[in-house]
Amino acid sequence: MSDMGGEVARYWRLPALPEVPLLRARFVTHRFSRHTHEGYTIGLVETGVEEFDHPAGVERAGPGSIAVVNPDVVHTGYAGTPEGWTYRVLYPSEALVKEIAGELGARGGTPTFPVPVLDDPPTAAALRTMHRAGEAGDALAASTLLRTALARLLTRHARHVFGGGGTAALPPVVRSAREILHASLVEPPSLEELAAAVGTAPFPLLRAFRATVGLPPHAYLNQVRVRSARALLEDGLRPAEVAVRTGFADQAHLTRHFKRAVGVPPGAYQSAWGAQPSVSGRR
Repeated sequence: MSDMGGEVARYWRLPALPEVPLLRARFVTHRFSRHTHEGYTIGLVETGVEEFDHPAGVERAGPGSIAVVNPDVVHTGYAGTPEGWTYRVLYPSEALVKEIAGELGARGGTPTFPVPVLDDPPTAAALRTMHRAGEAGDALAASTLLRTALARLLTRHARHVFGGGGTAALPPVVRSAREILHASLVEPPSLEELAAAVGTAPFPLLRAFRATVGLPPHAYLNQVRVRSARALLEDGLRPAEVAVRTGFADQAHLTRHFKRAVGVPPGAYQSAWGAQPSVSGRR
């Protein structure tokens, strides 16, 4: 567990479950900034209360409840009581959840969970058992229990949306602006330059971007930088070099944004992958 001033967090992956990172943590003063994940976030609160901002409003998850956030949904996370909260989290990829949904008979589309906080003790127990198996390093049990727990969660709480993902529904100017930001991590354009590049004015672009993506362009760019940083850390690049390559001012700037979005510092994340830092990256 990474000790962060009395708060602890352990982030890890099992070789048998590369698409499902796991987190176990106790947070008191730590606050997750507004961020997104490419896959699902499924958290099981064990003690205390977590609150998080969500498009549906401010959600409150107490002991035994399951907090579910769909891919690319902007959310936060902070203590709902003075003593903070402890929880277990799994982050299954969208591809894996779609695969399991297909095995259950879903005919295409991306499953979504319309209710962010669930009160379902049997499903919570299944998720807890799976997570504990992963913590113990039992690959066979964890991989088996994962599918059982996700199948139960899907059949009891998911809604299946047919068609593509959210990107196809974005206005053309927003989609083009996102593409420019993805290609400009180190030297991004100003809002005025970005608007001119996609053929609109700054304020209409800002309004459309925030309304459809959930974040203004500069905050979205930091999310893209964090995702790129994760990939470089997984390849074994040193955090200082990762900061340079992803457009952060320095390693401290990277660490601040990374911890706010992921929950652990870059070094702890890299250790979870078993990656040995190197100058050149991929080994």
